[in-house]
Amino acid sequence: MIGRRVLLKGAAAAGLVVAAGTGAASATTAAGRAAFPQPATVRRRPTPERVPSVLEQVLDVRYAEVRVPGYGPVTVRAYNGGFPGPTLRVRAGDTLLLTHVNGLPPNPAGGMRGARMPHRPNSFNLHAHGLHVSPSGLADNVLREFAPRAASGDPEPRYRTVLRIPADHPAGTYWYHPHLHGSTAEQLAGGMAGVLVVEGDVDEVPQVRAAADVVVCVNELKLRGGRVPPFTSGAWTAGVPSVFTVNGAVNPVLALRPGEVQRWRLVGATAFTALDLRLTGPDGELTMHRIAQDGVTLPAPVPARTVSLVMGNRVDLLVRGGAPGRYELRAARVAEPLLTVEVAGDPVDPPMALPTALPAGRPFLDERDVTGPDREVLFHVDPGVFPQPFPDAFRVLGSGATPPADPGGDPHRDPAYGLYDPDHVNHVLPLGRTERWTVRTGETAPGFNHPFHLHTNPFLVTHRNGVRLDPPVWHDTVGLAGGTPGESVTFLVRYEDFTGRTIAHCHQLHHEDLGMMQTVEYVAQPGASGPGRAGGSAAR
Repeated sequence: MIGRRVLLKGAAAAGLVVAAGTGAASATTAAGRAAFPQPATVRRRPTPERVPSVLEQVLDVRYAEVRVPGYGPVTVRAYNGGFPGPTLRVRAGDTLLLTHVNGLPPNPAGGMRGARMPHRPNSFNLHAHGLHVSPSGLADNVLREFAPRAASGDPEPRYRTVLRIPADHPAGTYWYHPHLHGSTAEQLAGGMAGVLVVEGDVDEVPQVRAAADVVVCVNELKLRGGRVPPFTSGAWTAGVPSVFTVNGAVNPVLALRPGEVQRWRLVGATAFTALDLRLTGPDGELTMHRIAQDGVTLPAPVPARTVSLVMGNRVDLLVRGGAPGRYELRAARVAEPLLTVEVAGDPVDPPMALPTALPAGRPFLDERDVTGPDREVLFHVDPGVFPQPFPDAFRVLGSGATPPADPGGDPHRDPAYGLYDPDHVNHVLPLGRTERWTVRTGETAPGFNHPFHLHTNPFLVTHRNGVRLDPPVWHDTVGLAGGTPGESVTFLVRYEDFTGRTIAHCHQLHHEDLGMMQTVEYVAQPGASGPGRAGGSAAR
């Protein structure tokens, strides 16, 4: 089912193609150039006499040969025969019912095992990244395994995910991807990702409603010989080149008229590379106006010449066409542009307007509500701890670190200290409590980034590198670049609504698969009448 507004609002003029079905749509514009591709879109099914609705969707995963415009044919594990997977559009209060078909071959016999080794490459599960939904049972439970058939010729297994979206969930841009520990990086490196949109109040702001709604899903493929090679060594990410695609194409062209405004839903579905983005041309730049971060609408648009999109981030932008010409969306340390914008055609007169205010997606938390304890997290790598082919220890240190195997020994050589242990709960988080976390990185290389991601509850970043943000910004994933010293962030978080075990981890997924992850458990407070909702004044 095609989103009517997406299709009708300037889609043809913008060189967009939107279609139902599988894979990313593509075509040719009247001018003969390749149209800007859009993933297939699936919308909620309205239920008579009931405002909340149901969206049912099959996500079929198997090996598929996919032609990547600008690159060529590749063989990847794919959702529904292509990448990205279908864009799922729902509203707050809806239920998302997913059926997962594992059509992959049986997992290799033997091979690597353990909490810090890649393994089970053909098993997966599903993470609804950024959604505030239950982490337990059949919901956003990344501790489940959707295993393939045990032997060739067996029936293909089917699994279910049920996501009940709260009635007051913020409208915004989210995404889904596999999250089985040990296979996450290899699978995302083949494009196993899709966009998830919660529609709502911000979409009805007149200036936003008038803009074409454009999905810009950035994937980072790791390809050798047209395939994703097995994750077999710690040098895998450096030794296999990255191919960056937008909606399944290399450097697609997007058409924009002078004075026209488009809304871009930027999704950082990369596993290894943080992207600092600029929209530049030979004679100048186009200003990007940020209207949402990680699915939460900002109080007002924020003009920016550079937008950071670390692994897992989403940023919603309003972009208005300026002087005619070609502009490129470029990322620092990435050789080729991610996409090209062609500003051409009859100007929109008068130019389309930008909003001056927006319905803020979440109220700020109040530092006076912090009941402690403060938590500290340090991302740290000790080289050469283990034998090849995965010699480095990717640790999460600070309060709640996994205990060492030898408490009296050298912690830098310890085989367990700060590494993911599925049987150890690193943080117990009582519902209704507001806490302060400080997260930092021990890396010294500026290009090395450890994004921090907490499942289930978003967090309000109040300080970066010790400097207070005014206003603070909601995130569910925040980048931490290396340096001397490396970056740090301080945030407030309130644990709400849902109990169960889930995880916090580095969203450089190579590192997560090698142990840079912790278990968190949301628990009900004894005698509490209910968790309540976050509120109060802005953190100051």
